[in-house]
Amino acid sequence: MNAPLHSLNGKGVLVLPHLRIQNANAISSPLTHGFPAMTAFLGLMWALERKLAAAEVPLWLEKVGVVCHWWEEQVHDGYVKTFRLTRNPVGKDGSTAAIVEEGRIHLDITLVFQVDGGEPEAEGNVLFASAERRRDVAWQVRELLGIMRVAGGSVLPPKPQPGQFITPQLEALDGSAEDRAKQLRRLRRRWLPGFTLVGRDELLQRRLKQLQAHDEGATALDAWLDLSRFNLHSAQDQNGKVSWQNDRPADAGWLVPMPVGYAALSDLYAGGQVANARDEATAFRFVESVYSLGEWIGPHRINRLDDLLWWGEHDAQTGLYRCRSGYTAAETEHVGDAPEARPSADSAHTAVTS
Repeated sequence: MNAPLHSLNGKGVLVLPHLRIQNANAISSPLTHGFPAMTAFLGLMWALERKLAAAEVPLWLEKVGVVCHWWEEQVHDGYVKTFRLTRNPVGKDGSTAAIVEEGRIHLDITLVFQVDGGEPEAEGNVLFASAERRRDVAWQVRELLGIMRVAGGSVLPPKPQPGQFITPQLEALDGSAEDRAKQLRRLRRRWLPGFTLVGRDELLQRRLKQLQAHDEGATALDAWLDLSRFNLHSAQDQNGKVSWQNDRPADAGWLVPMPVGYAALSDLYAGGQVANARDEATAFRFVESVYSLGEWIGPHRINRLDDLLWWGEHDAQTGLYRCRSGYTAAETEHVGDAPEARPSADSAHTAVTS
């Protein structure tokens, strides 16, 4: 990598549209399911970068964004949804395997990478090569990804629907902010219809302050659970008419609880020091999931490429391995996104819907 992570000078964008993924992992953490965790896509990005290096493709992948066009979680519908479980593969003696609970989901997604091609003036920088050369490299990356696992799922051969654009794109980011905005508007039209997952850490922090204004003992877990459900409150006006109101943030839409990384539970052990570890050459550490909030938004609401991109951060001192989102929400007044507006407990009845 030749430039700082957040610098756009000499950087480019790689788009792999409409990847069909079969049986990806739908369980993103011990507490959440419904879409693979962003840690899975960051892991995919780093694994793909190693394959690019082995294939001598001069590209470094820095950030990744995901646009989901379609999904089908493998569950049985009902009042309580249950996973469709299988008993395979068949044992050597033909007997069936034990049932291991796992969540699976089929996906149609577009992956967007921020890439670095090296020094802008260098002759081998593919970002500034001819359109034919960039198209060949983009297809080479697409073919490499086709033999990999995406969040544990298999990449199926492309099967475009009428009107779908499946040709991978690799192009340099334009120089000025105005030109990059035009470039993004052109790119994001091809990401519709779909939704992209962005981070909303600030909503969690804001709700925690609101809860602590009423209860000093409120924790981040209380705020996370409070925002992960619909809290409905009844209120009675002067004419005696009762209405129901929720306390969702005024500037938020489709909020979802999500894991955003891991926190260390132990010291960092050298490779091979822990028995039965998957890789004896890599350092090992016991961790637990870290949770925050995300929001699904339409790509047409993305104003900067960084808004949909995620990258990894590591704090060695605290042992935190964290996914970061570049999304910046528009400033709005937060009037009415209670708990400040909640009626007191003795004057109203509270109903909670998960």
